[in-house]
Amino acid sequence: MPELAEVDYFRKQWNPGLGTSIRRVQTHPAARIFRDSPAVAIERGLAGRCFLGSAAHGKQMLFEFSGGAWLGLHLGMSGELRTAPCDHVPAKHDHLVFVLDSLSLVFSDYRMFGRVSLDITEDGLAPSWWRELPPQPADAGFTKTRVRDFMRRFPKTPLKTLLLDQRGFPGIGNWMADEICWQLRIPPQTPSGTLDDLSLEAVWKMTRRVSREALRVIGTDWGELPDSWLMNHRWRDGGICPRRGCKSELVRDDLRGRTTCWCPSCQGG
Repeated sequence: MPELAEVDYFRKQWNPGLGTSIRRVQTHPAARIFRDSPAVAIERGLAGRCFLGSAAHGKQMLFEFSGGAWLGLHLGMSGELRTAPCDHVPAKHDHLVFVLDSLSLVFSDYRMFGRVSLDITEDGLAPSWWRELPPQPADAGFTKTRVRDFMRRFPKTPLKTLLLDQRGFPGIGNWMADEICWQLRIPPQTPSGTLDDLSLEAVWKMTRRVSREALRVIGTDWGELPDSWLMNHRWRDGGICPRRGCKSELVRDDLRGRTTCWCPSCQGG
């Protein structure tokens, strides 16, 4: 599933259409991505409106259109955004296409776990669900006190599992959570309640560090993260810990339904 940085990268793929009006909207009306807002509502609600802006928050996206119209979008497991020529004929998995004067904006999702929703607000403000989202790791509101208090609420929950909780760590997904645990040298299955205040502060700092670097490298142009990170080794069969002086074989196992990777030497567990 796309995580914080991948979501921001895909969000930017529609930016070439900013300032342009939608000539028409093409959909596959029966696609599951329209389970929150029917395809016909999006077709009627956005045709003729001008595309004004885009934003990402964690794993969520929001696109602003003239007249107080807002399109919420979640990529799900396999969704992606791209541009195409204005005469683009939607392929099998291109479930939502905005046709502009010089190009088309395409949302493709072959597994259809993604979703879109339409809000039209009288005051022109972003919809309330967006304004109520918790602070993401790069935000000023993502403080060490907030992180500590959130984690203290779930003392029996493994650290990795809690890092995936979007109420406290919006945008953090599977690879980022593994990376944070590995960088901290903490086993991912460690109950959060066993971490002292210094360790919780370290979780806060590392979450911000990993998030900012991912946004800089992946969110900009889908670049490669440093080979010294766990990310580049976690899915390889017989993968080796990249930490200098370690070189132990990595372990992959299930942790509360999510495949998890860690180094038994650096992290224990």
